[in-house]
Amino acid sequence: MTKTQTTQATAADPTAAAGAAQFLTPVVIGLQALAVNGKQAHWNVRGANFIAIHELLDTIVDHAAAGADQAAERIVALGLPIDARVATVAEKATATKVPAGFTPWDDIVRDVIADMDAVIADVQAAIDGLDEIDLTSQDVAIAIKESLEKDRWFLFAHLAE
Repeated sequence: MTKTQTTQATAADPTAAAGAAQFLTPVVIGLQALAVNGKQAHWNVRGANFIAIHELLDTIVDHAAAGADQAAERIVALGLPIDARVATVAEKATATKVPAGFTPWDDIVRDVIADMDAVIADVQAAIDGLDEIDLTSQDVAIAIKESLEKDRWFLFAHLAE
């Protein structure tokens, strides 16, 4: 008789995986929303600082999408699925401050910063919560926070407040 040996899809403890997903899923959702709403702001910004804000918003969108991908891939690497479809993001993300139409650059900056602050709060909750659950997932959240805070600083610097 031959013994068949199978290999698990992941070496992660199921309890740790579920905990990591619990904390990283809101991060994925928030970053996906930030990417979409950041692009909306990018298209509709107006005023004297147009080109600088327009181009910076593209960078913020790229970083938000990359962070969402990193957090989502961590969840999947732990053996769990992620649902970040547009309908799910629309249902679960914090409401955006970014308006639908043309907006003066200084208002857009404040609106995107408010959206970033909501995501940063979720990322900080993930960092705090993952401390006892999964340090690798916590490292992912820390890297995302570093990127978000740097982008927020670049955007805030335009206000000179």
